[in-house]
Amino acid sequence: MVTNGVVAIQQAAAIPVRQSRICLVTSRNGKRWVLPKGCLEPNKSAGQIALVEAWEEAGLVGVLHPDPVGAYLYEKLGNLYHVVVFHLSVTRAADEWPEMHMRQRIWVPMDKAGSRLSDLGVAELVQAVSAKAQRDAALNSP
Repeated sequence: MVTNGVVAIQQAAAIPVRQSRICLVTSRNGKRWVLPKGCLEPNKSAGQIALVEAWEEAGLVGVLHPDPVGAYLYEKLGNLYHVVVFHLSVTRAADEWPEMHMRQRIWVPMDKAGSRLSDLGVAELVQAVSAKAQRDAALNSP
């Protein structure tokens, strides 16, 4: 992706959802709560990267909704990043995972998760997933 003549680094992220809660992980420096995300790799789709990052950073396995819920841009260390975000319905949260000693994992009620995230674009996508999940639950209740 090119924005104002700058080539953005492509990434993919997951919004992991289980039992009306969203899983957040700490950033590498431990100062912020973020979604599991990582850079795209050759011969892997954005969805595949979102699944890999959910496993590596949070120990989560699940069913990825095929269509992205949206995307956002952010800058870090002089680079521009474009992140495609997917909804992940979590089926299993492992007790041990590859980055468990580098990151913390928390489960936050859907309506509170956005306020934990410092990036407004990410918070808006989390709120959209939360609203959709609430609508779906209301439609499926007796």
